Amino acid sequence: MSADARRDPPAGGAFDVITMGRVGVDIYPLEVGKKLEDVDTFGKYLGGSATNVAVAARRHGRRTALITRTGDDPFGRFVHRALAEFGVDDRFVTHVPHLPTPVTFCEIFPPDHFPIYFYRWPKAPDLEIRAEELDLDAIQKARVFWVTVTGLCEEPSRSATLAALEARGRRGITVLDLDYRAVFWPSREEARRWVRAALPYATVAVGNLDECDTAVGETEPRAAAIALRACGVELAVVKQGPAGVLAIDTERAVHVPPHPVEVVNGLGAGDAFGGALCHGLLARWPLERVLRFANVAGAIVASRLSCSSAMPTTLEVTEMIDAS
Repeated sequence: MSADARRDPPAGGAFDVITMGRVGVDIYPLEVGKKLEDVDTFGKYLGGSATNVAVAARRHGRRTALITRTGDDPFGRFVHRALAEFGVDDRFVTHVPHLPTPVTFCEIFPPDHFPIYFYRWPKAPDLEIRAEELDLDAIQKARVFWVTVTGLCEEPSRSATLAALEARGRRGITVLDLDYRAVFWPSREEARRWVRAALPYATVAVGNLDECDTAVGETEPRAAAIALRACGVELAVVKQGPAGVLAIDTERAVHVPPHPVEVVNGLGAGDAFGGALCHGLLARWPLERVLRFANVAGAIVASRLSCSSAMPTTLEVTEMIDAS
């Protein structure tokens, strides 16, 4: 990243949200209910979990930035262009000359079957984030810092992620997105080792039941949340899909049921949830309101085809809540 990027603060001071981790280009079929070998038409979208969360938070008016790396190629240029169009600051997005920007394909079989295929070979540039390149001052000053477990799966990204978390300390809101995908890891046990190394730095942990199993070895929602809290987080959020979401903070446990929608593509729902969660926590809403808002944001994206470009605005979420 350039010296100018390190020097110049965002307009109005620190970023509301900085996310760090995966980026890529989603190549999603425009034909529902077909295997990839039978699909003729596709759409191209900005993708990657940390990237989608940044876009989602920006849709709620939050000043956001992304820390990641792309290839020096047409898809890398597309990432920068798309981030600019969404209003996400790309000053911390750099390229790796010898690696291609990842692409991701999926198949769409509603309501609950969405096979996903990651093309991140020979290595994803976002796993080449290096500790010495981080703007630790910006990370420390951000009101929310969001990192993902995928960033822990390989070096040098693992050391960079842990260095960022250590430098941030317990400032503001630090979210660990449990984001476990087996394809990125040699084993669940190896993933658990590094998740447990990162958890003490987080004030919030969020994940589904499988991801909680990886983090703390628990698949029962309340037990998982309690175990995450025992690791030091102040707020544990356990997503349960059709069973809603459970969260436990320093005061109480809150369960919010799911918001029913006709599902088109469920792959971006968790990232929409994450961006909305950041917004609600920054607004200091009561926990039940935060969870309901995030749940509805996720449901809206599940009812749409893409991920990043499907992220709802605050008005869209509140209108759906008011109509329910």
